[in-house]
Amino acid sequence: MSRLPGLILAGGLSRRMGGGDKCLLQVAGETLLDRAIGRLSPQVGQVALNANGDPLRFAPRSLPVLADCVPGFVGPLAGILTGLKWAQGLGADWCLTIPGDTPLFPLDLANRLQQAVDDGAPAAIAASNGRPHPVFGLWPVTWITKLEESLARNRLGVWKFAQALGATEVSWDSDPHDPFLNVNTEVDAKELEAILRPR
Repeated sequence: MSRLPGLILAGGLSRRMGGGDKCLLQVAGETLLDRAIGRLSPQVGQVALNANGDPLRFAPRSLPVLADCVPGFVGPLAGILTGLKWAQGLGADWCLTIPGDTPLFPLDLANRLQQAVDDGAPAAIAASNGRPHPVFGLWPVTWITKLEESLARNRLGVWKFAQALGATEVSWDSDPHDPFLNVNTEVDAKELEAILRPR
């Protein structure tokens, strides 16, 4: 498990939050990205960011910043492909991916997804409340060609891709809050703040 690389996908356009780097939004005194790094780092051997544009804006984190390996801001599937190629270059067989806007994800994410693939799943994604969260996934580098083919055919949905190839869902409890709460709007940010700063 210590050699498993982990990629934080931070390359979205953040249209619902007015654009910019949503992962750099501060909630309860810390950015979403720094919270994600803090939770992911103990679970993996190496961490990198997937983001387009000037990588210097992330320089304080001292992490590799990987631009999408396909052009056009086509979404998280491109980020996952980028992560798999990075992992392959490291000599790893798998890559764990997470989004940069969901800072409460479980501290046993890597272990439980790893267990699913050890039990025979071709890949594993997270779920809660009966809903899949496919950007939280453990993906084999052997799927690089499949990902390239999906993107070439303009099939860009991560969930549909994972479902088509038989990825297993691993579910987490949502009590006292959903660990996969993601910040897409100001309302989401306020909900996260309430969780992080309980009265």
